[in-house]
Amino acid sequence: MTASEKPMVSVVELEKRFGDNVVLDGINLEIEKGQVACIIGPSGSGKSTLLRCINHLECPDGGYIEVEGEIIGYERKGDVLKQLPNRAIQQQRREIGMVFQRFNLFPHLTVLENIIEGPVGILRESKREAIPTAEDLLNKVGLSAKRDAYPNTLSGGQQQRVAIARSLAMKPKLMLFDEPTSALDPELVGEVLSVMKRLALTGMTMIVVTHEIGFAREVGDKLIFVDGGKVVETGKPAEMIANPQEPRTRDFLSHLL
Repeated sequence: MTASEKPMVSVVELEKRFGDNVVLDGINLEIEKGQVACIIGPSGSGKSTLLRCINHLECPDGGYIEVEGEIIGYERKGDVLKQLPNRAIQQQRREIGMVFQRFNLFPHLTVLENIIEGPVGILRESKREAIPTAEDLLNKVGLSAKRDAYPNTLSGGQQQRVAIARSLAMKPKLMLFDEPTSALDPELVGEVLSVMKRLALTGMTMIVVTHEIGFAREVGDKLIFVDGGKVVETGKPAEMIANPQEPRTRDFLSHLL
């Protein structure tokens, strides 16, 4: 199998512990290029930790993750995985965008400055290169008029859309979303989900931790139910939502639908 034939993301026997608490307990997953995978599950089930392991914000205690055939955070030496130097890990992270529950925008920078910060400071693009790309992204997320505004003048939904544009400015091959609408007032959720739907149509591979079952049904290619640090059930969203096979999945979904 060539690198181009490999899944975009392979999670192999992934384990993560915090002290005596086993957060991820032998997770196995494959996500193909261009797929939108939605992860659901109760609080504390390991969903966010799984995302943080994918871009190596958390170091696994067992197993490993590959993105396009490349092990994240490690290199294989015979049968042993050896941690990569920080510089190499940072290089891998540049290709994996992540949008958090909180927007994490720089309050002292304008919207445009927030978006070009990474391309200029990390990718070493010139401002002449970075600004047109940022303006195009702002247009795509419907915020061209807010180019020179500061984050504290924006609504939560607008700030999250800026955060998405900022991640896309780094030209990632994979986007991770950690409950991107959970910190928003209900009336602002739709505007962020709309941006994510349009992004999915471009063919971007996306892994989305969410409680928005409607989004998962409409946009997702794969639904993954996680509980107790294990994958309980996976399937096509519409089928799994309508007819979950596992009793625990059925019980969880009954509280969301």
